[in-house]
Amino acid sequence: MGLYTKNGRPFQVSGTTVYSRSGEVVGRIKNEKVYGINGQYVGTIIGDRLVYRSTDSAGVSSSFATANRAGAASANRAGSAVWGDEPDIPD
Repeated sequence: MGLYTKNGRPFQVSGTTVYSRSGEVVGRIKNEKVYGINGQYVGTIIGDRLVYRSTDSAGVSSSFATANRAGAASANRAGSAVWGDEPDIPD
């Protein structure tokens, strides 16, 4: 699965875990939403984009622990016009 932020920054996805380009854990996918390691809402998956939607931000999931992984060199994609904001995620 190729996953990108609204503005086109790429993620690495392994199973249900989402990593930033640098290999930091962003969160875990659950029902088309991504929740951080602390269980807080990170964003909603719309097609191949992860978008922050304030209407979905009340959701909370259980926390989890997982190791970071090696970074990957991936090119950015063009931005998307989907409704929502760019999630606040480190590169």
